[in-house]
Amino acid sequence: MLGELATQRYISLTTFRHDGSTASTPVWVVSDDGRRLLVWTGANTWKVKRIRRDPRVLVALSDYRGRELGPRVEAQARILGPEAEGLVVPLLRRKYGWQRRGLEFQSRLGRLVRRGHEADAVYLELT
Repeated sequence: MLGELATQRYISLTTFRHDGSTASTPVWVVSDDGRRLLVWTGANTWKVKRIRRDPRVLVALSDYRGRELGPRVEAQARILGPEAEGLVVPLLRRKYGWQRRGLEFQSRLGRLVRRGHEADAVYLELT
């Protein structure tokens, strides 16, 4: 079931707060093997903080606003090391084209203005 979500443009990634309530976010998704999902996000996002505490997540097909369009599937999230950039970024560029490149360009411009205060990227593996 997870592999099928890799072909979709957006998925809803749901993480669990301390009190057990959920928080969902739409994210881009790719896969290198058709079984695991790979997601890119900012290192300082709440979803990453929640995953560090509790790797249980729910994923579902969604639209760009995060409205779920299919059933939720349980998965385990793992934060990958910086070496995952070489795998995930080319897959994102291939799938999302000009939109991904536009984000990269905007990020470079922002770095010039903020002088290195940009949050680092994190790559998540969902299995």
